[in-house]
Amino acid sequence: MTEASNKRLIGAANQAVRQRNYRRARDRALVRLAHLYPDTYKQLLEMEKKTDEQEGKTWLDLDGNTVPVVGVRIQTAGGRGAPATKANIHRTKDEGNEGGEA
Repeated sequence: MTEASNKRLIGAANQAVRQRNYRRARDRALVRLAHLYPDTYKQLLEMEKKTDEQEGKTWLDLDGNTVPVVGVRIQTAGGRGAPATKANIHRTKDEGNEGGEA
């Protein structure tokens, strides 16, 4: 590699480290603010959620339910799939290692 490409790689690596450190510091500050002002934090989150929903963006539950309901399309005879919710996906016996060797 030439000296110019080495400088570019070093510069890109330094920029990535600075950006990562900034995001980490920002996330830590946000956590501290959320613990110091939990009611205000929830109000602001609700306002942001309403704004995003008006723009067509979806949110996960604010109460800590971070697993979204997964819709799965099941192929039917008509060629159209009916969405299945997470609750009824795993109704059959797990056959992942049926007859296999350990």
